[in-house]
Parts: sequence; C-alpha cells; structure tokens
Amino acid sequence: MGDVEVSVVDGTGRILLNRPKAINALTSDMIATMSRVLEEWAEDPTIDEVVISGAGRGFCAGADVREMRQMIIEETGDPVEMLAREYCLDAMIASYPKPYRAQIHGIVMGGGMGVSIHGSHRSITADTVLAMPETIIGLWPDVGMCYHLARIPGELGMYMALTGLTITGDLATGVGLTDELTEGTHQSTAPPAWMESAFAGDDIFAILERLETSELPHARTTAETIRSRSPLSVAVSLEAIRRAATMTQEEVFAQDLQLGRFFCSWPDFVEGVRAQLVDKDFTPTWVHSSLEEVTAVEVRTAFGDS
Repeated sequence: MGDVEVSVVDGTGRILLNRPKAINALTSDMIATMSRVLEEWAEDPTIDEVVISGAGRGFCAGADVREMRQMIIEETGDPVEMLAREYCLDAMIASYPKPYRAQIHGIVMGGGMGVSIHGSHRSITADTVLAMPETIIGLWPDVGMCYHLARIPGELGMYMALTGLTITGDLATGVGLTDELTEGTHQSTAPPAWMESAFAGDDIFAILERLETSELPHARTTAETIRSRSPLSVAVSLEAIRRAATMTQEEVFAQDLQLGRFFCSWPDFVEGVRAQLVDKDFTPTWVHSSLEEVTAVEVRTAFGDS
C-alpha cells in the first residue's frame, strides 16, 4: 500500500491519501503521483469524475515541510521545485475538465486546502478544522489560497492568514470555502461581527491597534497571536491577500512561486519548522523580534518588486 492509492470504480477515479500517521502530509512523491494520475484521467473518456479523500483522522495536514526543510539544510534537493510542482497540481485541480470532488474531514491545512478547496465540489464534516498555518512556520498562505482568502466575507480570510488559527467545517461552508456538509449541522455560518472592522485595510499596525484596544478578550488575544508569528510572514501575508483580491487564480499561483523563492532562502522558514515540528519547543527565534522591525523594502523584495 502506497502513500497514494488510486482506483477506478464505475467511471469514478478515486484518489486516497494514505499516509495517516502524518495526517497525509504531501511528499514530493505523492505530488508527482497525483499529478500523473490526474493528467491521465483528464484525457481518459472512461473517467467521468474524480473523488479524493484521506485516510485516518484527517484529510491532509499540508505539504511535508519537514522534507522541504531537510532539502535546505542538507542541500539534497530544491524546495522551490517541490513548491512549483505542488502549485502546478493545485492549478490543474482548479481548472480540471471533469468534476473533482473533495471529501474533507478531520484536519485540513495548508497544502491540504490546495488539493481540496480548488476542486469543483467540496463536501466537509461540520467538525472539520481548517487552517492556513503558514505564518507559524515562517511562510505565507500559499497553494493559491490567497485567491480564496481574499474573497471570503467579513475579513475571515485575513484573520486566517495572519493568525494561522483554525475554523470549523460549518463556518467554511457558511462563507463559501466548501459547498456542503455531509455530517453534523450548521452551528456557525458567518464570521464574528468584530472581525470585519478589526481586519480592514492594509496597515498591520492599525489592525493590531484595533485588536489590542478592543473590549473583546478574543480580539485582544488574537493580537497576541499575530505578534507571536514570524513578523515578516505576517507583513507579507497581509500584502499578499490584498494583492490577490484583484488577481486571477493564475496570477495568484505566479505570486506564490515568487514568494516561495524568497521564503525558501529566508531563515524564518527553517527556524519555524524546527520549533513547531522538529524540536517542538514552540519558541522560534525569528529574524525580526517584532513587526515594527520589518521594513517596506523587505516586503517589496519578497514580491520581487524593485
């Protein structure tokens, strides 16, 4: 049994992510297998639709960033190439010529969103937890997801991008990230009212001031959470979401590849993965000690702007 199991039943091509001990985190080999299979099925007249699911307690926890980190440390591979292949897979899913049905359950994060949310049909259980946790490990919300996060009502997408915190499956369906609930009932179908005003605009310090001076305890703790993330990742994520609001999906993927080149050479990524997933001490030492140290020049450089 491989990490990706493929079968065809009555015209339905089925992909099972089968790496449950790692919550089906996508390795470079898994990405290659899925890309090859989807390319073949797109041209196969006997395949009517594709269904993707995940084994175990979660659909997919994202790309295997520990593999990427080892590539950088040991100089044994090109993490940017791995990202490029992953983004090509996600872009294929976003424009797939046949119904692509993602059956989402349990945990879905990062790259797991890339191989599900871009699909044409997205079912989810109400108790699923979804997140784009990249600012926790020194990255930004990639896999084309800035396109969707920029379009979620109530600034929920910006909240997800900057904090890396989870939302539930019923809320994801309520705001249009997913299409239907297969288990459970709607409990929360709209973002909290305070979120839209708090996360408005493109000034991170204005956002933080509104959160830090709020009468709501959850808003104040949200500010603390943002300040604990990689400062450059937060600043770049804010800018990436705002830019994505006027971009096509294809342009967002191109933006992601540019940002990937930058962040794979920026120390926060290796340090963030170490603290969160390797040593698990959860005390990363970021390049910047605070958001106040991040310069506009550094943000522009990440986007490849002159």
